[in-house]
Amino acid sequence: MTTSALSPSAPSHLPVARQPIWTTDGRLHGHEYLYRSSLGRPAQVDRWSADRQDGATTAVLSALFHDGEPPGDTLAFVNVTRSFLVSDLPLPRVPERLVVEVVETVAADQDVLAGLQRLRSGGYRIALDDFVATPDQVAMLPYADYVKVDCRDLEADDGRLASTARGEGAMLVAERVSSSARKQRCTELGFDLLQGDSLGRAVTLLL
Repeated sequence: MTTSALSPSAPSHLPVARQPIWTTDGRLHGHEYLYRSSLGRPAQVDRWSADRQDGATTAVLSALFHDGEPPGDTLAFVNVTRSFLVSDLPLPRVPERLVVEVVETVAADQDVLAGLQRLRSGGYRIALDDFVATPDQVAMLPYADYVKVDCRDLEADDGRLASTARGEGAMLVAERVSSSARKQRCTELGFDLLQGDSLGRAVTLLL
């Protein structure tokens, strides 16, 4: 069993939430793993300071990879901060299972772009989270294997966002799919993968 690059003293058995990601024809592609508080509740991590967000990512990675690999054999999507992209903090050495999901607040500076290239060369898959085609996100597109788009952002869009997202050949993931109508809309726009409460809610686990 593969060991991780995390500290041997990193805590395990922490609550994390797991939400499935499906192909449009109903096959399980992977899960996104999300930080939860010690009580197992959502914590609005995106509103935290950078160092606290680093800690949340570390907690999720520790829970998943401290004792080897997460359950099952599908891909594990985990939100990561800039610190993990530029090697200030370590990632588990399991590129065959881990999808590095770059949070939307990361700026595409020279060190980040070099880090993305290095990670892809090392076998890691890269996902861009909450893609809205900001200049920073567009600069990272050449390194992305997946681009995740909130399907609510598509409702007033004429298809340009999806077209931009797939411009470099990444697989498109529709997030927050909460109804059959949104699922149909995303399928019509050519999305490859679907994630949202109507397809499976995030369930808190103790790993």
